[in-house]
Amino acid sequence: MAQTVSRPAAHDRSTPTPTFVSTRPVWLVSVAAGAVAAVATEVYGLIARGLGTPMRAGNVGAATAEPITVGMFAMGVAVAMSVGTLLAVLIARRAARPARTYLRTTVALTALSMISPILAGDTAISTKLMLCGAHLVAAAVVVPTVTRRLADADRAPRA
Repeated sequence: MAQTVSRPAAHDRSTPTPTFVSTRPVWLVSVAAGAVAAVATEVYGLIARGLGTPMRAGNVGAATAEPITVGMFAMGVAVAMSVGTLLAVLIARRAARPARTYLRTTVALTALSMISPILAGDTAISTKLMLCGAHLVAAAVVVPTVTRRLADADRAPRA
């Protein structure tokens, strides 16, 4: 009689394979995602500039617009990510369901971030739309990455 040997399937999903995102601290994943988002938004801005989008924007209610220079998209992402990283770390430590809390919070904050470009004074509509798009590009990079990391923490047994 032949013996049957039972082996786990090659694609066993019960034990997920560790990835960069799942094995690093939340702050590092957030900073890394922010760096990628900074590059992505800067490239987005350069493409918009190349397509002829006016690169001048004013503050909310401003009478005059200031130039949007190369590097300003990346700088904006860096500033937002410093606050976003702190937010992610606090949520990871305090929330019962960190991934869900982070996702809901960042979606709301992304929506609120559109107010500034929309209300920018002395700014062309095409520039306002391009700036809103830059906010969405950054969020599309950062939010899913950090949410995935926090979801890994949700699944980990708590001490």
